[in-house]
Amino acid sequence: MKPDELFWRLAAELQSEDPRIVEGTIMNGRCLRVGKEFLALVDYKRSGLVVKLPKARVAELIESGVGKHFAPAGRVFGEWLSVPKPDRRRWLSLLREGVAFVGT
Repeated sequence: MKPDELFWRLAAELQSEDPRIVEGTIMNGRCLRVGKEFLALVDYKRSGLVVKLPKARVAELIESGVGKHFAPAGRVFGEWLSVPKPDRRRWLSLLREGVAFVGT
């Protein structure tokens, strides 16, 4: 399954669970938000899932090899993790972590 197909299937699942999760735009593309807060986007320059998490959690996930820094145009976004390889279980888990983080 292509990254964008998986992402939007997971988005629909999350939206059915939590009405605060809505579609929005970021960097001229579609994204998910929790209310007004950015949550995630997909495949920006082949980045796979890009999700907002606490900075320490991003560092932990990078250290364990799960993902890498999201750094469009060379600028690292400390609270954003890129997970290029589509993986339904992992992506859904990370999206739920992101909802808990940005939704508080």
